[in-house]
Amino acid sequence: MQRFQFSSMMILFMDFGREWLHLKRGREQFARGPVVKVDPQGRCGGALVYDLQMIILKATQAGSGLVGDDDALGFSGAVAARVESSYMINLRDLDMRHVKDFTFVHGYIEPVMVILHERELTWAGRVSWKHHTCMISALSISTTLKQHPLIWSAANLPHDAYKLLAVPSPIGGVLVIGANTVHYHSQSASCSLALNSYAVSPDNSQEILRSSFNVELDSANATWLLSDVALLSTKTGELLLLTLVYDGRVVQRLDLSKSKASVLSSGITTIGNCLFFLASRLGDSMLVQFSCGSGGSLLSSNLKEEVGDIEVDAPSKRLRRSPSDTLQDMVSGEELSLFGSAPNRTESAQKSFSFAVRDSLINVGPLKDFSYGLRINADANATGIAKQSNYELVCCSGHGKNGSLCVLRQSIRPEVITEVELPGCKGIWTVYHKSTRSHNTDSSKLADDDDEYHAYLIISLEARTMVLETADLLSEVTESVDYYVQGKTLAAGNLFGRRRVIQVYERGARILDGSFMTQDITFGASNSESGSASESAIALSVSIADPFVLLRMSDGSVRLLIGDPITCTISVTSPASFESTKGSVSSCTLYHDKGPEPWLRKTSTDAWLSTGVGEAIDGTDGAAQDHGDIYCVVCFDNGNLEIFDVPNFNCVFSVENFMSGKSHLVDALMKEVLKDSKMGDRDGVVSQGRKEKVPDMKVVELAMQRWSGQHSRPFLFGVLSDGTILCYHAYLYESPDGTSKVEDSASAGGSVGLGTTNVSRLRNLRFVRVPLDAYSREETSNGSPRQQITIFKNIGNYQGFFLSGSRPAWVMVLRERLRVHPQLCDGSIVAFTVLHNVNCNHGLIYVTSQGVLKICQLPSGSNYDSYWPVQKIPLKATPHQVTYFAEKNLYPLIVSFPVLKPLNQVISLVDQDVNHQNEGQNMNSDDQNRFYPIDEFEVRIMEPEKSGGPWQTKATIPMQSSENALTVRMVTLLNTTSKENETLLAIGTAYVQGEDVAARGRILLFSLGKNTDNPQSLVSEVYSKELKGAISALASLQGHLLIASGPKIILHKWNGTELNGKELHPYWRHP
Repeated sequence: MQRFQFSSMMILFMDFGREWLHLKRGREQFARGPVVKVDPQGRCGGALVYDLQMIILKATQAGSGLVGDDDALGFSGAVAARVESSYMINLRDLDMRHVKDFTFVHGYIEPVMVILHERELTWAGRVSWKHHTCMISALSISTTLKQHPLIWSAANLPHDAYKLLAVPSPIGGVLVIGANTVHYHSQSASCSLALNSYAVSPDNSQEILRSSFNVELDSANATWLLSDVALLSTKTGELLLLTLVYDGRVVQRLDLSKSKASVLSSGITTIGNCLFFLASRLGDSMLVQFSCGSGGSLLSSNLKEEVGDIEVDAPSKRLRRSPSDTLQDMVSGEELSLFGSAPNRTESAQKSFSFAVRDSLINVGPLKDFSYGLRINADANATGIAKQSNYELVCCSGHGKNGSLCVLRQSIRPEVITEVELPGCKGIWTVYHKSTRSHNTDSSKLADDDDEYHAYLIISLEARTMVLETADLLSEVTESVDYYVQGKTLAAGNLFGRRRVIQVYERGARILDGSFMTQDITFGASNSESGSASESAIALSVSIADPFVLLRMSDGSVRLLIGDPITCTISVTSPASFESTKGSVSSCTLYHDKGPEPWLRKTSTDAWLSTGVGEAIDGTDGAAQDHGDIYCVVCFDNGNLEIFDVPNFNCVFSVENFMSGKSHLVDALMKEVLKDSKMGDRDGVVSQGRKEKVPDMKVVELAMQRWSGQHSRPFLFGVLSDGTILCYHAYLYESPDGTSKVEDSASAGGSVGLGTTNVSRLRNLRFVRVPLDAYSREETSNGSPRQQITIFKNIGNYQGFFLSGSRPAWVMVLRERLRVHPQLCDGSIVAFTVLHNVNCNHGLIYVTSQGVLKICQLPSGSNYDSYWPVQKIPLKATPHQVTYFAEKNLYPLIVSFPVLKPLNQVISLVDQDVNHQNEGQNMNSDDQNRFYPIDEFEVRIMEPEKSGGPWQTKATIPMQSSENALTVRMVTLLNTTSKENETLLAIGTAYVQGEDVAARGRILLFSLGKNTDNPQSLVSEVYSKELKGAISALASLQGHLLIASGPKIILHKWNGTELNGKELHPYWRHP
């Protein structure tokens, strides 16, 4: 199916709005906006505007009308079909006055549009006199002749029909969905299915097939799983399967069966042939994978086994606990019922389906009320900005079974396992060590082995280095290891597949096998030809990418340590590319493009000729290395950025004035080629950054990383000297026709700074800037800048990087999107690293500026794929209002939930309230056995779990029948008898009993006891009084209780046993 280009449709609708205002027929407001649908074969589209005007949009033919010349640099996105021409159909002229829905059907030579419309309006009060007022009409659309003849129609459809669903080929036809019936119609056949007792035939004589259970399909959403099986999502969250039983192309009957329970959906659509998406405004939207079985019903007893069979991600390869992997953390228990429900009692011909939730999008809204309180791990001694992290926002979210409490936190506060004093710390690193690794071990398992524990923790102090073993207990082994401990360490990491540890200090580096040194080199002695200036230079920053180590020296030069995986030794070289007149290097980093198919290699068709593919190491003490390419990213003092391949150091990508913050980064050589071919005009628009050059502005740190993921792309980060963080996301640019030959000739002939080497440029590589609006920049110190970016691949099953400094923050990569969450609780952080051992599973270590080392873990119950970290507490009820009791850290909240009651019981309650005789005696037995849903209210007292898990309900205060709780507040009242302040829980209610009953409500006061473990003694009622009018609002005012009761505001005094009204203030109105 083609996709119409949005820009051309917008221009078309703007033209209609200006020139065809008379089509509104004097109306300024309409119940719905334009509705656009497309023919299944992409030949045309239809747009219903102003309720009765149908605009037919003809698509261009295949191969023409696609992306034009204005998209030379490929910034426009995916290919989309253009609108070639259009014309309008006035549906009023076709006697279609009340259009409800329309769709294009399958299986016709020309596009056929089926329109659902109502000939004469009716409503529920007139159904006994006028019903079955809807009909469908099929129009054959000729976009060439601009004609639309009526080819078939069907009348006498129920008045509550509201949705059309085109049946896929080879069956064809259309489904008409109503509140009480489902109808199938085509040009040659039709059939119906009654869903409940309200469904009747048009003439009350013909009997229609009835479903085996009662259901209502108003506000339902539908999509197709197979060509003969539709999935319906009802207003109650049930998933139903509608099967078309057919012979040839003739549908004989419709079968409806229950499937699973899910979220209350606002939309549903199929993606491919094995996924569907459930969109929800009230709960978390979900991406669900389905598979079809052969015959028989799918019982809940074997659902989890079938779901397990569908699971495609091996547990050993999961890098983080994403929404697709850990549904229990993201989705409420009711939503999890996709995995199990009541047995599906269907016929043997009914197809069976199994479902597995693959992903979910967390939803916080709609919010009805919120309150704020202290977090469980709040720091009572916190001051300043750190005090903000002590509080959390508790919100009432969702509706019905998707109702929940959403706990929003502005920042991340890690859970501290232990902390020690460590003054003067400059940096920390953790390293792995395994003395032997079998050459038969799969390299991918080694690279992604998250279960391997760290072996050593290296701590760099001002004048020395400490080394600790990270076994069951952290124990210092500084005196018994061969690490360099006489001075500070610049960096430490692993080489040669974690078989060796490299420690880099200012004037040298050491290679260690566990605690034993195997090589010690000095930087000054390695290049005697470089002169005395080079010998006096010291290392300032280090970047490690196995088996290479990149050093930036104090004299602005760059050195590379090249590792030999066979001998496990390194050698020092000075790349010749940096000995030219390019200037001093302000920052540099290494990027390892991992995998058998490196991503950057795709951006140059012949890149593998120059970079090569690493060979696996085959030896008894060696492990197979990951295939991939390594690149060196360098930024010079003049602001230019270049990417080199390693170890040849040929320039493959260059950008001028990188620190200006351009919106797009394009290779400088490719820009010259495009300008020479007069196709680079657009680049001058999209790639402009700040034109002025700020004095002494430099890029002080670079990082480039591609995190794991099937469709992940590299990120490029740059930290400027003024604290600005530049973030760019790489993407693959496909050059339009006519430019590839020019680029090939330019690349083959060599160009700027390439010499005589035939370099394969990353010609199709582009970067787009990603704004980090949530991070406030930090001015760097005048001294040598510290490393701020620490990349992590698995901390609490999340991946991203941590920003150290005075404004520390977590930047997490979720769905190729960066989520920035500050960490305010500890102030400035000087060092950070990951830690994985027995007592700290996939945790972290950081050191504060006050000299405190903390070993922590991320809170497990939070979801960080949001603007703020959020924790959802499922309630399986609708929350209405919440308040906070600070003394005992409790949250009282009002919830409501539907309860099914017999209809005669409901009527008797109403009759009893209005002093009428019980009319239920006149009902027949069927009516008496019918159940009616009624919302019941209660107040729950909830306490946050200290471990960060689900909250506990400590007590429940039920309301009376027909009584709705409207407000709940913690109030502080002055006891006029004892002259002491009392903190009480106040609840205001209202009785909802119809128009014939006078409005009344109750004011309830409860005392919350000290024993929170015993629900019986936690809550005790101290006062209850019925008042005229609903109690809609409560507040404490200088020891008095302010009550809004109906149209009055009453101020009460509390004497310990009762409330006495003090003043009565009627509502006043502004003139």
